Amino acid sequence: MKKALITGVTGMDGSYLAELLLKKGYEVHGIIRRSSSINTARIDHVFEDLRLHYGDLTDANSLNRIVSSYKFDEVYNLGAQSHVRTSFDIPDYTSTVDALGTLRLLEAVRHYGVHKFYQASSSELFGKVLEVPQDEKTSFYPRSPYGVAKQFAYWMTVNYRESYNMFACNGILFNHESPRRGETFVTQKIVKALVRISKGSKEKLALGNLEAQRDWGYAKEYVEAMWLIMQYSVPEDFVIATGETHSVRNFLDEVADLLGLDWEEHVVVDPKYYRPAEVDVLLGDASKAKRELGWEPKVKFKELVRIMVEAELRGEE
Repeated sequence: MKKALITGVTGMDGSYLAELLLKKGYEVHGIIRRSSSINTARIDHVFEDLRLHYGDLTDANSLNRIVSSYKFDEVYNLGAQSHVRTSFDIPDYTSTVDALGTLRLLEAVRHYGVHKFYQASSSELFGKVLEVPQDEKTSFYPRSPYGVAKQFAYWMTVNYRESYNMFACNGILFNHESPRRGETFVTQKIVKALVRISKGSKEKLALGNLEAQRDWGYAKEYVEAMWLIMQYSVPEDFVIATGETHSVRNFLDEVADLLGLDWEEHVVVDPKYYRPAEVDVLLGDASKAKRELGWEPKVKFKELVRIMVEAELRGEE
C-alpha cells in the first residue's frame, strides 16, 4: 500500500485528492493546522479513513517530525495562503507559507528520502502575460505577492530536482472551481449570493474587476492530473487548463441565467475588491498534459457553473 502525505488536506483540492487517493488504495495522511474552530468540513465524509497530523508550513520542526515518522511514497504540497487579493494585505505571511513553506517541506522530503514530491503551482505565475495562450515554456511575470511566492516555490522545486536528482514536479494549474470552493473566492461568492437573492434576499453583491478573464476548470478533474503527473516516468512540469477563457462578467451571466435573474439589478462594483496590480487574462495550453499524460478536461465552463449552482441550491459541497 502506497503512503501519501497531503498538505492543505482540508482545502478544496486537498479534499478531492484525498478521496482520489483513497479510492486508489493509498494510505492517506494529511497535515492540518491547530485551530480553536473545526475546519474539516470538506473531509468529514472520509475523516475516519485519513491519518491526520497537526503541523504547519511555517514550522519546519513539525514538517520534519511528520515526514520522518513515515516512509511516504508521495508528498503533495497543496497548502498555501491561496487568496490572491489577500496576499497584498498580508505579503509577509503569504511568502512565509507559500514560498518558504515549500522550501521547508522540500528539505524534509530530501532529508528523509521521500520518493516523489508535487508542488501546486499556479497560473498566477504568468500574471502580466507575455503570450497567449500560456504553456510550460511561457515566461513568468507574477503580479501579486501570491504569484511571486509561487514563483519562488516553482523554481525551488526545479532546483531540488536538478540539484539532488529528486522526483520533484510542478503542476501549473489554471483556475479551478467546485462546490467546495471557499466563499471568499469570486466564483463561489457569486454563486452563493445569487442563489440567496433568488430565494428572496435583498442584498447587494459587491465585486471588483468584472472584465478579468480566467481559464476555469473543475477541481475534481484537476486533482486527477496531479496524480498523473506523479505517475509519469520522469519528473516534469505540466500546465493544467481547459484552453478556454471567460470573464467574471461571463460567469455572472451564466449563474444568473440558471437562476432566472438579471444580475445587474443586484451587483455593485466596489473598488476595494480591485487588485493593486491586475491580471487581465489567463488562458492555458495543456497540450503537453494531453499528449504525455492522456489528461484533458471533460467539464467545461457552462457545465462547471451548472454543477456549482445546483450544488448550492441543494445545500451541498
